[in-house]
Amino acid sequence: MQITDTDCANAIRALAMDAVEAANSGHPGMPMGMADVATVLWQRYLKFDAADPHWADRDRFILSAGHGSMLIYALLHLTGFARPTIEDIKAFRQIGSPCAGHPENFELPGIEATTGPLGQGLAMAVGFALAERHLNAQFGDGIVDHRTWVIAGDGCLMEGVNHEAIGLAGHLKLGRLKVLWDDNRITIDGAVSKSSSEDIPARYRATGWHVVECDGHDHADIARAMDEAIASDLPTLIRCRTIIGKGAPTKAGTSGSHGSPLGATEIAGAREALGWTHEPFVVPDDIREVWLAAGKRGGEAHAAWNARLASHGERDEFERRMRGELPAGDPAGEHIAALLADPKKVATRKASEMALDVLTAAIPEMVGGSADLTGSNNTRTKSTGPLDAGNYGGRYISYGIREFGMAAAMNGMALHGGVIPYGGTFLVFSDYARGAIRLSALQNARVIYVLTHDSIGLGEDGPTHQPIEHLTSLRLIPNLDVYRPCDTIETAECWALALARQDGPSVLALSRQNLPQLRDSGGMKTARGAYRLFAAEAERRVILIATGSEVEIAAKARDLLEADGIGADVVSMPCWERFEQQPADYRHDVLPDVDPSQILRVSVEAGTTLGWERYTMVHGMRFGIDGWGASGPINHVYAKFGLTPENITRAVKERLQAGKE
Repeated sequence: MQITDTDCANAIRALAMDAVEAANSGHPGMPMGMADVATVLWQRYLKFDAADPHWADRDRFILSAGHGSMLIYALLHLTGFARPTIEDIKAFRQIGSPCAGHPENFELPGIEATTGPLGQGLAMAVGFALAERHLNAQFGDGIVDHRTWVIAGDGCLMEGVNHEAIGLAGHLKLGRLKVLWDDNRITIDGAVSKSSSEDIPARYRATGWHVVECDGHDHADIARAMDEAIASDLPTLIRCRTIIGKGAPTKAGTSGSHGSPLGATEIAGAREALGWTHEPFVVPDDIREVWLAAGKRGGEAHAAWNARLASHGERDEFERRMRGELPAGDPAGEHIAALLADPKKVATRKASEMALDVLTAAIPEMVGGSADLTGSNNTRTKSTGPLDAGNYGGRYISYGIREFGMAAAMNGMALHGGVIPYGGTFLVFSDYARGAIRLSALQNARVIYVLTHDSIGLGEDGPTHQPIEHLTSLRLIPNLDVYRPCDTIETAECWALALARQDGPSVLALSRQNLPQLRDSGGMKTARGAYRLFAAEAERRVILIATGSEVEIAAKARDLLEADGIGADVVSMPCWERFEQQPADYRHDVLPDVDPSQILRVSVEAGTTLGWERYTMVHGMRFGIDGWGASGPINHVYAKFGLTPENITRAVKERLQAGKE
C-alpha cells in the first residue's frame, strides 16, 4: 500500500496524543492540527540533514508555538535524528527526558531555540533570518543560502513582541523568513473572537510582509502556498486554516484539545477517525521508512555544500565564526595598556565606545545596534556601518523603539551562529526587554546588552528614567553576568570577558556621568568579580564595597576615614556572579568573615539595597535607594539620597562609635 502524506501526518498525531496521555500533561491539539503542514514542510521543503543537525547551511525551523512541543519531538524522531528516541518520547515531560514540556535548545540537536513564551520564537526567527542575510553578504551564496521557517499560533501573533518583530523584519525585507500561522481560531479561553477581531493579514501586509493563505489540511494547497512564499522576496506569512486537535471526535476544534490530555475514550475515537490502528507509540515500518527518507533527503545538498566550502577562499574564517571562536590577538589588552599610559576621565558609556572602537575593528563578527538611543548608548563605531535592506553586510542595526524585539532578534542571531550581537538601551528600559534577556540566559546565548544611564546619575530626567531596582532584578536571572564597571579599565575588561564567554549573556550597566580612572594597573581584575581596589593604611576597621559610579564615592569616603585614623579597604565589585564563582579562600580574603564589631562591611550602590546583605552581612551598612529617584542636577540628587563621601563617612563613624559603647 502506498504511504500518503495523511499517513505520515497521522504518525505525528498519534505520537502527540500518546505522549501527552502518558505524561497526563501537555498540549495535543496544536501538533494534531499542524501535522499536515509540518509533513509537507519537512518532507518537501525544509533543507536539513538528520545525520548532521549542526550543518551550517541548514534551514532553521523554529516552533514558536512551543506549547505544541510534541510536534517537533515527533518530527525529529521520525526523520531519524539520534534523539529523541521512542523511549525519550514515552518519557515526555518527565525528569531525565530531553522531551521537556517546551522545546529547549540545549536538550536536543534540532531544537534551534528555546520557545514557549509566546511570540518570542517568531521574534528570535527575525534574528536568525538577519544573521543568514548578513553572513550571506559576507561569504556569498555558495556557503550561506538558507531559510528560516516558523510555526506560530494565534498567541504568538497577539503578543506585543510580535508587532515589534514583524515591523523590523518587514523594514529589513528579510525575504528568507517564512512564518506558518496555525490559524485554528482557538486559544485557551476559547474562540479567538472572544478577545480579538483584528485583521491580522492586513497588519502583516502593512508592515511590508507578503501574505498567502491555504487549507492547512490539503497537502496540495499547502505546497502551493509554500511555493508562493518561497517565490516572494519579502518575509511571508502563510495563513494555514486548521482544526485544532484534528481527528479527536468531540474535542477537535475546541479549547478542550489545547492544553490537556485527550483521555482514553477520546484517543480511541481519534484513532478510529484517523484510521490509525496501531498500538500507542508504534509507527509502522512502511510509514517510518518514508519519514526516514525525508531525513536523508538533504544529504546530497549537504555533500555538495561541503565540497563548495572545501574550496572556498574564506573557509577558515567562516568556520571560525561558526565555532564562536574569537580571532587571534588581544585587542582589549592593547587598549587597556594605552589607557594605563594615558588615563581618561569619561563616562563608562563613553569608555564602552572607546573599547568598542578597538574591538569591532578586530572582531568582524560583532554586530551592534541600539533601540533608537545610539547617541546615548554610544554603540556605533567606525567599523560598524549600517546594516539595512540595502546592505546586509553592514554591522550596525537601527532597531527603532523596539527594546523587546531587539533583544529577541539578538537571541536569534546568537543562536544562528557566526555573529556576536550587542545592543543598547537605557538600563531602566531593560524592563521592556526582560523576557528576552531571561531567554538569553536560559538558552546560553552569547548576547551582550549595553544598558546605559544606569542610576540617578542621569539627573534631571527624574524617577521615570532613573533605574532603582533594575540591577538587583537582573542579578536574579540565573546564568546572566551583570557588570557595572567603575572606570575605563574595568569597562574594557568587562567587554573582553563578555566577548570571551560563549555559554551565556552579559549586561554592561554604564554611567551617563564622567568618572575618574581609578585603576592604575591591568591584570583583568574584573574577572574575579570583586577585588581590593584600595587597601587600608591604618588598622582596617571598614570595608567599603561599591560598584560603578559609586566606587569613586567610596574611595573618597575611604580617604576621609583614613584621615581620622580609621583604616578602610575599598572593594570594587563589578560583577556579583563572577565573585560567587571564585574559590572560597579568595572570597574570604576580599571579604574576611570576622565579627562586624571588628570590621564593618558597607555597601554603596545607587539602587535598591535588597541583596547587598549577602556581602555586608545583616549587621553591616547599606547605602542605596529603596524608593524612587528625583529630578534635579546630579550632585543635588546624590546629596538628597545621602550618597556622598561626607554622609557615608559620618554614618560609618557613628556606627563604629556605637559599637564601642
